[in-house]
Amino acid sequence: MALNNVLDFSSTPKTNWFTTKSNAEDKNIQAELKATCQLPRHIAIIMDGNGRWARLKGKTRIEGHVAGVESVRDIVESCAQLGIDYLTLFTFSTENWKRPEQEVSALMQLLVKVLARETRKMHDNNIRLNVIGEMNQLPEKVRTLLTKAMELTKNNNKLMLNIALSYSGQWDLTQACRSIALDVKAGRINAESIDEQLLSSYLSTGSIPDPDLLIRTSGEFRISNFMLWQCAYSEIYVTNTYWPDFHRPQLYEAIREFQNRERRFGQTSDQIEKKTIPTKKL
Repeated sequence: MALNNVLDFSSTPKTNWFTTKSNAEDKNIQAELKATCQLPRHIAIIMDGNGRWARLKGKTRIEGHVAGVESVRDIVESCAQLGIDYLTLFTFSTENWKRPEQEVSALMQLLVKVLARETRKMHDNNIRLNVIGEMNQLPEKVRTLLTKAMELTKNNNKLMLNIALSYSGQWDLTQACRSIALDVKAGRINAESIDEQLLSSYLSTGSIPDPDLLIRTSGEFRISNFMLWQCAYSEIYVTNTYWPDFHRPQLYEAIREFQNRERRFGQTSDQIEKKTIPTKKL
């Protein structure tokens, strides 16, 4: 497929996620979740289990990744319908470059196909695409597509979809510290002014709130070097479901669990009852 054709996002038929017919049960569940007024503003997901799902199905790992794309589409669509402000998907870590070359190449090709197919849909539904991670490590075709997709959707404000590509929490903290050091050396900031808020502003997610809810699929109890700083007070939800089987019913279950938790941020239950914890402002 020629790159010029891949970049022709305008050729994709328009689709509206908010007028598309869905069953009454799904609409009722969404209405119920929204009525609580306790939706997470920012959901982050470690999408795990594509390979194990494929092995159980007698399929290749690549087929597992392809199946996982359908879950991404459903989760993005349902988050937009619910009114979630930010969704961050851990798509490809810096450690994933160590995987077999054939798998990495296939993943990059799959990313190109998905971007070509889904960017116009995201734009039509007011979704803003953003990438966090070492973009310079990605193949040129992927970088070109991502850059154009981000430019096309930059003014959208329904949902910000953050795709973590060639990302790790350690990389994020390292690049933030490096940038701070350079600004101190240049005299733009004083070393004495460095605090948690300033360091947070230098992270790749510095302009958005930290995740309220971190979801991990496949039953693994670790965060795998993902958003180490940002998830300090995220509510963590782990499910045994492999990512290709994680769809909107499983997302709703995670949100219900979140709504039943008491977020204390180091305080006591009595303190929480007396006042509302302020949220991070943009």
